Amino acid sequence: MSNRVSPDDDAALINVVNEAYSQKARVEGTDRDHFDRVANAFGYTPEQLQSVSAEAHMGLSCGNPMAAASIKEGETVLDLGSGGGIDVFLAAAKVGPSGQAIGLDNSDDMIARARRIATTKGLKPPNVAFVKATLTEELPIESNSVDCVLSNCVINLLPPAGKLKVMQEVHRIVKSGGRVSLDDIVAKKPFPESLRSNVAAYVGCISGAILLQEYQALVEDAGFKDIIFMENPSDLNVYLDSGSTGCCSRESSAISIPTDIGDLNELAASYHIYATKANSSAATNSAPASALKNWWDAYPIPASSASSLECAEVADLIKNSGLEKRDFVVVDVRRNDHAGGHVRGSIQQPAQTFYDGLPMFYEQHKETKQVILYCGSSHGRGPRCAKWYQDYLDQQRNTESKAFWMTGGAKEWVASYKGRGDLVDFD
Repeated sequence: MSNRVSPDDDAALINVVNEAYSQKARVEGTDRDHFDRVANAFGYTPEQLQSVSAEAHMGLSCGNPMAAASIKEGETVLDLGSGGGIDVFLAAAKVGPSGQAIGLDNSDDMIARARRIATTKGLKPPNVAFVKATLTEELPIESNSVDCVLSNCVINLLPPAGKLKVMQEVHRIVKSGGRVSLDDIVAKKPFPESLRSNVAAYVGCISGAILLQEYQALVEDAGFKDIIFMENPSDLNVYLDSGSTGCCSRESSAISIPTDIGDLNELAASYHIYATKANSSAATNSAPASALKNWWDAYPIPASSASSLECAEVADLIKNSGLEKRDFVVVDVRRNDHAGGHVRGSIQQPAQTFYDGLPMFYEQHKETKQVILYCGSSHGRGPRCAKWYQDYLDQQRNTESKAFWMTGGAKEWVASYKGRGDLVDFD
């Protein structure tokens, strides 16, 4: 990799940042003392750090957006660039089971890391979700659905057009009267081209920083009001401690930060940014049940390609088998429309909770030769759940059982066999 990148090449900037932070996510932290020093330096309390997994905070912060967020029980909170998940987990404890805490990150490895931590803590979607998202594009979040947006040392990593786009998107998704609580690096003076184009300095949260007046205009132009920028009294040189692997570390990427970069505090400062979205008389009082546009975004993309069976093939299985010793099971993954007509004898396992229930589902059906899943038309939920189950079978090295999805789903089944009590049932 070159140690230079054009500050005007948006795609290249996004790529180098994603590559560097993905590399961080794949390496288990060895310098916990340093990570704690960074977190403490930027406002996290010992109690907060003790309340989350040590692997959730990675020495990448430049503030503590939770400190001024005033998060309440039942609220929906979104973290931009959630990394290992520290702020999402802290927010989840505040919103409780009736709220929602969502983390967005561009790195598959960071998302995987945060999901692993969530699983060990028994935290599941939709209450706690980590979703892959490119922050420079439309966010996979419903409009007017979020009470508070957090971000910690992330927006400076976006290219110029991306900074504006993400603030516009934040304004779109925040509820009327909602708020943002951000911490970020702000430049104290214009940077020379040699610093702006240095890859490691960009990955290290320095050379992508913009001037205070530019940042203020960015937030104002996005439509926010009651905007406050407050400089954090933090020493950025904490990043450069010996052994550091943090955000602005000399070892923050495969390329070293220039040795003559000097005192970081003379180049930039950490700021806390708070703003609100104006109350709107046109705003509705109801918000979507989940802020996620697609519930399945909170889960891994299936790696396998499960096989399919046509309705006629499933019907033959049912007609030619006894009820006592079937070597197949048919699973309806719809949530609310099972009563509208379904495969007679099928069990119900809603898709929205299917992935989280895979271990238990596997124990029940690991010796079943054919596991056949379907939904309304089998264009989405049915195939997706079949692929998830096939992934799980592969992970368990189970070759005796196989996942299938039924083409056409319940709609084709009911249309084809209506009146056949041996094949169609209504609850």
